[in-house]
Amino acid sequence: MKPTQIQFTCKKAPFACVWLVLPLLWLLPVLAGCGMKAQAQAKIFNVREFGAAGDGQTLDTRAIQKALDACGKAGGGTVLFPAGTYLSQPLTLRTKTTVQLEAGAALLADTNQDEYLKAPGDWLKAKSSGDFVPFIEGKKLTDITFTGGGTIDGNGAAWWGEAEKARQIKPGYTLPRPNLIALQRCRNVRLENITLQNSPKFHFVPADCDNVVVSNVTILAPPHAANTDAIDPSGHHILITKCRIDVGDDDVAIKAGKSMPPGQFQSEDITITDCTILHGHGISIGSETDGGVRNVTVRHCTFENTENGLRIKSQRGKGGVVENIHYSDITMKNVVPAITLTCYYMNNSAGDTAQPSAAQTDTAQLANTLTPVFRNIYISNLTATCQKSAGIITGLPESEISNVVLENVRISSVTGMTIKNASGVQFKNVQITTRQGPPVITENAHVEYVESAKGTP
Repeated sequence: MKPTQIQFTCKKAPFACVWLVLPLLWLLPVLAGCGMKAQAQAKIFNVREFGAAGDGQTLDTRAIQKALDACGKAGGGTVLFPAGTYLSQPLTLRTKTTVQLEAGAALLADTNQDEYLKAPGDWLKAKSSGDFVPFIEGKKLTDITFTGGGTIDGNGAAWWGEAEKARQIKPGYTLPRPNLIALQRCRNVRLENITLQNSPKFHFVPADCDNVVVSNVTILAPPHAANTDAIDPSGHHILITKCRIDVGDDDVAIKAGKSMPPGQFQSEDITITDCTILHGHGISIGSETDGGVRNVTVRHCTFENTENGLRIKSQRGKGGVVENIHYSDITMKNVVPAITLTCYYMNNSAGDTAQPSAAQTDTAQLANTLTPVFRNIYISNLTATCQKSAGIITGLPESEISNVVLENVRISSVTGMTIKNASGVQFKNVQITTRQGPPVITENAHVEYVESAKGTP
């Protein structure tokens, strides 16, 4: 930083000039401090200089953690991974840290499950994912960045087999496992120009984080890899843009599982734009919504071969207010289905036989703070082809989904859209073309402009 020059002309006595200068002297240490901070943040901590081999066989955990610790102790900087494969056990981030994986660099998780348990034991008997530490974690940090063109690989194949066995025994069951990157209550987080792949469970979980940007990130896992969500954010001011996501579960799942004071929302002001969604379970809100979600925008996204497209999911006992949700300029090909708004989610994906869209003979129950409330949902400029149904909009008898607008929507499907326990649903220039049955099936639902829907000619 260049030194600041302060010029002035004093026509008064020298003694008076001194009093003019003295108030400015306090700026000097401030400016010097700014320069020191800039220099600290410019420091490079090359993991190889701390002893990392980068040969894909040597455990580099200690060397990498030393580099991370040194970066934090210095007040911030960049932890650099040159090209190579760095095998590691779980790692802990420090504040004001940029993790830079250069092109050709891969940070690879070790497959010894015992290393991820918080307490010794059998990982197959863990009660929840809280019994594990993630591969990379950080808590209450500021200014965290992952970048550089490289890859973070969770080596998830060592975990997926047992998870799939458990899911086959109990449909919808999630076998506890560690996440790949988990940040809690952090601010100013950036994940950009990098690849995440093969997480044991969820790939990127910024929980209760503020000011998060995920840009130009590729996230990959095989379609059969159970519960491998790509991004599960909660918090405020979150942007997910220009990402390519191809995983085995939710491509994005906005969470809000923590009870909040009245009028406050755990997750709000979230934008997802210009993303390509391939295999996976689409862009979701929920199923945990008791903390409240509002002001979400999804636009200019494409979906292909996904199980679900746009989805808001919750159920009695996990619900809260979800409102002011905007979807626009969406293209879908070969999805199952295009739109799902359901208050009967039972922790199962659409492919599980235990997933009912709604109880057949359900009666209204006493509403409380954990009753799902979905309202003010706008879907415009959507085109979709569906393998089965066009979708569902299903509220509860005691909590109807309200004020849903579909405008300029074209869906081609085998069967139509089911709307149940809903009010204030509007179809504006909507065309649902079905091969079997009517385009719209309603039960206890108030729908306007249904004549704009079109069935089999």
